[in-house]
Amino acid sequence: MRILVKGGRIVNEGRTFEGDVVIENEVIAEITDKTRHTEALADEVVDASGCFVLPGIIDSHVHFREPGLTEKACIETESRAAAAGGVTSYFDMPNTIPQTTTLEALEDKFERARKDSHVNYSFFFGATNDNADLFAQLDATRIPGIKLFMGSSTGNMLVDRQQALERIFSSTQLPIMAHCEDTEIINKNMAAAKAAQGDDPPVQLHPFIRSEEACYQSTRKAVELAKKHHAQLHVAHLSTAEELELFTPQSRQITAEATVGHLYFTLLDYPRLGARIKVNPAIKSPVDQFMLREALNDGRITTIGTDHAPHLLSQKQGGCARAASGMPMIQFSLVAMLELVDQGVLTIERMVQLMAHHPARLFGVKQRGFLRPGFKADVVVVRPNAPWTVTPECIQSRCGWSPVEGHTFQWRVEQTFCNGHLIYNNGEVSPEMAGQEIKFHHHYDAHV
Repeated sequence: MRILVKGGRIVNEGRTFEGDVVIENEVIAEITDKTRHTEALADEVVDASGCFVLPGIIDSHVHFREPGLTEKACIETESRAAAAGGVTSYFDMPNTIPQTTTLEALEDKFERARKDSHVNYSFFFGATNDNADLFAQLDATRIPGIKLFMGSSTGNMLVDRQQALERIFSSTQLPIMAHCEDTEIINKNMAAAKAAQGDDPPVQLHPFIRSEEACYQSTRKAVELAKKHHAQLHVAHLSTAEELELFTPQSRQITAEATVGHLYFTLLDYPRLGARIKVNPAIKSPVDQFMLREALNDGRITTIGTDHAPHLLSQKQGGCARAASGMPMIQFSLVAMLELVDQGVLTIERMVQLMAHHPARLFGVKQRGFLRPGFKADVVVVRPNAPWTVTPECIQSRCGWSPVEGHTFQWRVEQTFCNGHLIYNNGEVSPEMAGQEIKFHHHYDAHV
């Protein structure tokens, strides 16, 4: 099968040029920087004129809720939402039921995704206070790394004993992706808020309960541990200007992620959206957002993920204590970031680096994340100046709602190819399960 994606503006490895992408079977066969292919040589032609052609997005931070929480979401529905959003690969987090903290639970997830994933998949292994012994048994070619909750409200995955943290940071060469919030500070703030406001303080107080200080102190501790043990650390969902001071541009050892939610919303959106944008760590001030956006360009932020975390709308009712934290975003992450490109926050070339090239490099993803001959044909075609409005009918996630409902985006995802298969085409998701297990070659070593 030979597919010709013809005449689009290709964005790849820091440059944009007009050209063709030739897909043969599952891989990219050729990329030309002029449109000079004759359509007769192709089995199928996609006319990409007027569009931009990007490598498929790699979302290194999602919660697809399977197994155990499938009333909210499952691998099939959320990978379908990914396909509709131009996301061709995802790394899923371990706070499911059971948690992905044993080798058996990890294998079970791979089995489920093999059957049910529209796009490419892998799974983080979760750290607990006492499972560091298992790290040596993990197959490093199959997983992106270890997920560590250093302060979190997620089940019993909180690791806050100093001795356990030292063991985790000293026991693996795999990347450690950490959720950093200080539980003690949060609990103190929540007690004070409840004393003043009653049992369920209004959601506007969320960024003051899960405060800047709670984030900074925990992130500082993680960075210190990584330096001490020469570990590779990627801090998830940075939310404050203050935390940015802990990161050095272009460091390979200690890196940071920003999420679409923290880049797109601020605490000024709580009156309008309420608990729909309640996430942990909290969405904070316009100043924090401004500084996070600046850091996209200066190298202190290495990747953009979504922390896609669906809940039923009924579970999102209430305030700081009652409403669940987390929101679905994977279907709209690319178009939301393209909106920031239009606003001049970053260039389209930089966006592709942060959402495709950098996640591939940081986690050692094999043959994905770039448009290169011989690489897997994960390709997305997006059209500018093609306004459309988010309605409940177009939402693919099982939870059925989105914080961007009613918003009109100017960019539209037209086609998504995963391993050379056209899995999304102008509003239609293919029933085909084209996803493959992602392979890794981790190459970071602090001692080299």
